[in-house]
Amino acid sequence: MEYYPYDSRKALYRSPYGAVKENEKVLIRALLHGDACVHSAFLRMSNDGDGVVHEIELTPREWLEGYRFYDAEITLPEGLYWYDFRYTSDYGQFFVVKERGGRGIVSESDGAKWQITVYDASFKTPDWLKGGIIYQIFPDRFFASSAEKQNVPNDRYICGDWKTQPEYRQNGEKRRLGNDYYGGDLKGIEEKLPYLKELGVSCIYLNPVFEAHSNHRYNTADYMKIDPLLGSEEDLRSLCKAAKKQGIRIMLDGVFSHTGDDSVYFNRYGRYGDGGAYNDYGSPYREWYKFNRFPDDYSAWWGVPSLPETNEDNESFSRFITGEDGVIRRWLRTGVSGWRLDVADELPDCFLDRVRNAVKSENKDAVLLGEVWEDASNKISYGARRRFLRGRQLDSVMNYVFANAIIDFVRDSDAQKLGETVETLLENYPEEAVHLLMNHIGTHDTARALTVLGRRDGYIGDREWQSQTRLSSEELETGLKRLKVAAVLQYTLPGVPSLFYGDEAGVEGFLDPFCRRTYPWGEENADLLGFYRELGKVRRKGKAFIDGEFNLCLASGDLFAFTRISEDAMAYIAVNRGENPATVTLLPEFEGKTRTFGTEIQNGVLNLPPYGYSVVTK
Repeated sequence: MEYYPYDSRKALYRSPYGAVKENEKVLIRALLHGDACVHSAFLRMSNDGDGVVHEIELTPREWLEGYRFYDAEITLPEGLYWYDFRYTSDYGQFFVVKERGGRGIVSESDGAKWQITVYDASFKTPDWLKGGIIYQIFPDRFFASSAEKQNVPNDRYICGDWKTQPEYRQNGEKRRLGNDYYGGDLKGIEEKLPYLKELGVSCIYLNPVFEAHSNHRYNTADYMKIDPLLGSEEDLRSLCKAAKKQGIRIMLDGVFSHTGDDSVYFNRYGRYGDGGAYNDYGSPYREWYKFNRFPDDYSAWWGVPSLPETNEDNESFSRFITGEDGVIRRWLRTGVSGWRLDVADELPDCFLDRVRNAVKSENKDAVLLGEVWEDASNKISYGARRRFLRGRQLDSVMNYVFANAIIDFVRDSDAQKLGETVETLLENYPEEAVHLLMNHIGTHDTARALTVLGRRDGYIGDREWQSQTRLSSEELETGLKRLKVAAVLQYTLPGVPSLFYGDEAGVEGFLDPFCRRTYPWGEENADLLGFYRELGKVRRKGKAFIDGEFNLCLASGDLFAFTRISEDAMAYIAVNRGENPATVTLLPEFEGKTRTFGTEIQNGVLNLPPYGYSVVTK
């Protein structure tokens, strides 16, 4: 058998695996060959906060086929840590450093290190979302009820044709980018709850619903009011109540890093009277913003003047969002079950701490997810290492890391790369956060998954080009096959799949605004919709998908296979993203299976066709 001096992903070398609770005992063992003539071996560890390397001498232990173990048992306070090994021998000083995956190699010099995430021992995430399915809705484009819209500003363009393409030009007079509305509303979502129930949905994530003067509503005008085109506070309460009867919760989008310039707080254009930070130097809202020179020179989100940045460190603003009667708690009291934080990595730690406190104080069972596009366990933003997932801030994050890896694999990347991405994230994230990872493959900020997977060259031109380009019949056929493979992975990997409205119906579209088309009611791709309904049933009935441990079985070329195993259930998942048939031998413990989705078992073998998949649950 081949041994490595260290492998963080094997119990032989380290126990427990992955992120650990503060003050939990961790056994770390190096395995060095007798021919190395080792004198002393040391574990070298540093706290990310100070970077000081502390050496712990390892104790020599038993032998294994010519190798000897050297180990230490440690406990650590909450934080992020890095470690490697050093040993002295007859031949001098050597290091054991991280090579690829969790494996280590002997080196004559210092090198890459392993990570340990240590989180708050009390960290617990809501159980109701584990094993569920999230459905993301861009409210204006999902479904329009017949409810009369009241108090709608007259400077909005209301599209009379539900099927027309969103406007992409910014130079229009009445109809322009961001100013065309289709009338989707909260009552419309409520009417479609039975449809969402059929998909197995357990949580609806709504893009912003508060009053704002663009159809995306990320330029908040009033945090205390529902946008009039969407309905009223009573409509939101009604939606939450009706959804709960169907076993579905509602999660809102919290946009707190900036507001709109056309808002009651900034009020650049005087829509809200004479006050506001822009018009009145003495306004109580002025300190909410970052003026370099009053009133025209101010910090704006990514330099966009219509999105003035808020000063989250300001006590008045922070209290307005997180206080006893603040935005967070007020809307949780309407029946909402959680928040997704827009650009969470652009919010300061002290503000995130207060947001979590507000959410959990109001309802300990409410969920708090954040938008972070990279590995959230070790991300650096604004010059500081962040602590999103150590138990005192977010419950979990939008999983762009998985999304990108799945899309890349299904298009043209090697299976080993996908496997490495998945195992790295599972090693770095606390288990509680893993169970709630928001596993999407497309959102309002990305091109539609079907379009990305169908396009062979990957080229995306300007908005004019995007407005005129559709998948060819050949590209559409390829995209649909690839989308099913991607969806199987999305629904079965650790975390919670998040389905962007319309993906299940075959909606195409490049980047904003084309990814935000209306849902094609009555014109869905029936085969694809049926596929998603059946996949949803497999997901919701498979207990292993709630908290089952991930074990990678095969990652080679076009083939990717893994198991999910919990105390009382297990599942085996295999996909073939290639254009040729492939055979995968099923593990013996899955004989006597109870359910298969996709390719059936034949004599202990899965004969996967091109773009084939199989989910075996037991």
